[in-house]
Amino acid sequence: MSLHAESVSWSRGGALIVDGVTLHPTPGATVGLLGPNGSGKSSLLRLMQGVMRPSSGVVRLDDDELGSVPRRRLARRVAVVGQHADTDMDIRVEDVVRLGRIPHRGAWGGDPTADAAAVAEALEQTGLVEKADRLWHTLSGGERQRAQIARALAQQPDELLLDEPTNHLDIRHQLELLTLVTRLPVTSVVALHDLNLAAMYCDHLVVLRDGAVVAGGDPHEVLTPELIAEVYGVAAEVRHDAARRRVVVSFDPTAALPAVGG
Repeated sequence: MSLHAESVSWSRGGALIVDGVTLHPTPGATVGLLGPNGSGKSSLLRLMQGVMRPSSGVVRLDDDELGSVPRRRLARRVAVVGQHADTDMDIRVEDVVRLGRIPHRGAWGGDPTADAAAVAEALEQTGLVEKADRLWHTLSGGERQRAQIARALAQQPDELLLDEPTNHLDIRHQLELLTLVTRLPVTSVVALHDLNLAAMYCDHLVVLRDGAVVAGGDPHEVLTPELIAEVYGVAAEVRHDAARRRVVVSFDPTAALPAVGG
């Protein structure tokens, strides 16, 4: 069953941030987390990576409660990519990627051959082979995100958690990054703001509002004008593009919102 959440809730300062969420990603699938700011997407991802413990419910890795899983084992199985990353050290791209091998090092170090092979494969998968010797601060935003994904891939994880990885990227780099993520041989859970990107790249969508799941399923089932109006407070037209097998959402800022709930 791999990494999954069962009825998890989490509170901060007396406020309920995540409210009874269950998430069971299908192995190998790309799951998109949607919802407005403050809906609980990032908090749910932190619960699933073990940074925070749920107030109730449980996150499991296979059959083990996440809190009981040794940190090294967890880091070998689950990799995380945030919105952006920076460092004061001007290190090479290859050295950034090599950081992903830390979980595979024991008391006597790691396997240099295995480490080199994993780093080389991660650079190849992310199209960064020719930039391996480039310094971090010379990279564009899209290249930095790809380097962070390469670092995560060097961990050789089964699960990849991404918290709004397309923020601060232009359209080209958003498309490149999500194309890369969906082609990886891992299970991915990615928080997104853009509904059309989610519809294009995700196999399954989970929509959060005020910390709770309000919809889940295939993009064709989830992305409806009624749901978008209810969750985001905007009027939208949803079209099913049969030729491309995807949903297309367009917005009309001058249109009145459709009535919700009668």
